Amino acid sequence: MTLWHGRLGGGTAAEVMAFTASLAVDRRLADDDLAGSRAHVRGLGRGGLLAEEEVATLLAALERVEHELGTGTFAFTDDDEDIHTAVERRVTEIAGDVGAKLHTGRSRNDQVATDLRLYVRRAVVAVVSGVLELEDVLRARAVEAGDAYLPGYTHLQRAQPVLLAHHLLAHGWALTRDVDRLLASAARADVSPLGAGALAGSSLALDPAGTAEDLGFSGVFDNSLDAVSDRDFVAEVLFDLALLGVHLSRMGEELVLWSTEEFGFAVLEDAYATGSSMLPQKKNPDVAELARGKAGRLVGNLTGLLVTLKGLPLSYNRDLQEDKEPLFDSVEQTTLALAAMAGMLRTVRFDLGRMQDAADGPASAAVDLAEWLVGRGMPFRQAHAVVGSLVRDSLERHVPLVELVDAHPDLGPEAVALLEPGTAVTRRTTPGGAGPGPVATQLERFALRIERDRARAGVGPD
Repeated sequence: MTLWHGRLGGGTAAEVMAFTASLAVDRRLADDDLAGSRAHVRGLGRGGLLAEEEVATLLAALERVEHELGTGTFAFTDDDEDIHTAVERRVTEIAGDVGAKLHTGRSRNDQVATDLRLYVRRAVVAVVSGVLELEDVLRARAVEAGDAYLPGYTHLQRAQPVLLAHHLLAHGWALTRDVDRLLASAARADVSPLGAGALAGSSLALDPAGTAEDLGFSGVFDNSLDAVSDRDFVAEVLFDLALLGVHLSRMGEELVLWSTEEFGFAVLEDAYATGSSMLPQKKNPDVAELARGKAGRLVGNLTGLLVTLKGLPLSYNRDLQEDKEPLFDSVEQTTLALAAMAGMLRTVRFDLGRMQDAADGPASAAVDLAEWLVGRGMPFRQAHAVVGSLVRDSLERHVPLVELVDAHPDLGPEAVALLEPGTAVTRRTTPGGAGPGPVATQLERFALRIERDRARAGVGPD
């Protein structure tokens, strides 16, 4: 029996049920639906719409449904279009006529919107917990790296030496922005739609403020039309997850490059690599590659929902059923990616010697030579040209840059010392820079940021 059997005669066509049913997707909202239903029942009691014994009967029925769902004994039927229908149907079977009062003053429109906001609050905390765990892995590896350094790149060309710790923390700071965005999106989702009804509220004595407080929401809707049709919070979370996926993809891309024989900067732990079905010698960075690939999936989920939303008139339209699958998928894929990437980064072995050899080419200190000249009064553009011409001369004539610097009248032996291996990276002294002093300060700030964000999200270290 459908929820609208009084208006439409006969049964719903099997093809329609197959096309419109969402139970396979929204079953994961069961706990949220039960929580929302309990709050609604208690609100009906406060409004005098249910007697005390009826409230008790419905709450007991909901508790039994929760037990059945939790133990896998809940029997779904072909008429269960979604989890909301299934729960109400079973409550009515258990409670009899009192069960038919469960939906008093409530529409699936405000019911679903409430459930989804409850889910988002939970999901965001779980994702943020995974992000913070990955941040902590990056922090620990940065501490472990000490004074090891590698080439910093622009345009994928060697540019300047940077501490490995600085490079790892660059990814860490990007993740802190992901945490900020996710928590901000969760805060905007922290508004209860319950009591908005189908679109216009109700003539019954409902208690939207009381049910919002009961469910732990920070606020209640201001406009019932907006309450049932708003999916901004879903789009925002999908964007946050898509950008987080992009950040994971960038990390994955670097690990793919670094673990090649051509780079040789990293050796993956066997447990976080795969082999080839044909080539016995292969050790493949599949986790890193999938981090890249999943980013496209996350972007697609966001794009799909935005296209769905863009042409919808107020208020609720069945198109909004399509909000859940991309959200659930993005949350699940991001959670899996975070755990896998954290494990891979925790166990990867960095070849510090290979990194430092790659960073010790004299040309990597070219800007230090120019800045040395600036320190002696030469305009930067002139200094840039002097050093640039020496680098070109070195390449074209196959003369070591050290010899040219030593012989140059504006440079000489004192400037040659800048080309010594490991010297250039120590000269980065500006705040936030890649040298030992700024990185030591940065590590302290990053550790404090992780602790602050754990407190903001209400999660502890794993």
